[in-house]
Amino acid sequence: MLIHPTDPGRVLVERHDLDPLALPERLLRYEVHLRAIFDWGRGYLSGPHPDLGRAGNVCPFAQPSLERGRFYLAVEPGVPAAGPRLTETLHRYRDWFLELAPRGHPGAQLTTILLLFPDAPPDDRSGVVDTVQHALKSEYVAEGLMIGEFHNGPPDKGGLWNPAFRPLRSPVPMLVVRHMVPTDYPFLRADPDQARAYLRLFGDQVPVQLRELVEHDRLSRELAETEADQAGIGAP
Repeated sequence: MLIHPTDPGRVLVERHDLDPLALPERLLRYEVHLRAIFDWGRGYLSGPHPDLGRAGNVCPFAQPSLERGRFYLAVEPGVPAAGPRLTETLHRYRDWFLELAPRGHPGAQLTTILLLFPDAPPDDRSGVVDTVQHALKSEYVAEGLMIGEFHNGPPDKGGLWNPAFRPLRSPVPMLVVRHMVPTDYPFLRADPDQARAYLRLFGDQVPVQLRELVEHDRLSRELAETEADQAGIGAP
């Protein structure tokens, strides 16, 4: 278990904290939720799925993250509500994440913090998680990070290889912070600012299978910007 250096009430739970049980008293009632997510990571994320649309595990990073002890769980007790308080909570975990795993540090790409909301009402689990993720995504992407939403709704985002598949299903609602990786471009291309942030970080590391798509989008953005400039020049 990791304890925040300036906020002892904030902890990151590791798998070995559950066997034998070594949770702080305030987190004991969330043992079942923590176990469910570790099992989900070792099972669903770390294995293939018939609807995934490609070979390999659902998440190629989950198993090595778990094996190397870089898969950290945090719990936010109480009913979550989108707003400044939750945003500040996410920022604290973002900053802690960057202290634990600065880009370029060994193991950084495998490090992730999963912030669980086990007390979220069943009828609003998707609303809060989706709203906060959408509000913070551009800010995180600008810093080279990804923030993902997971819940049992599941989120209405199809898989890259099978649009009918909903890969972001999880047994506990949560937001997940990790480093952006070169294969993340398809998740960012719809937003020009996010696409530019990706290219600033990975312009010379674009995977072969994505280069044609990246170049197509770049030319399309440049054309749209040129047309916008020309329209502005011609306006009275």
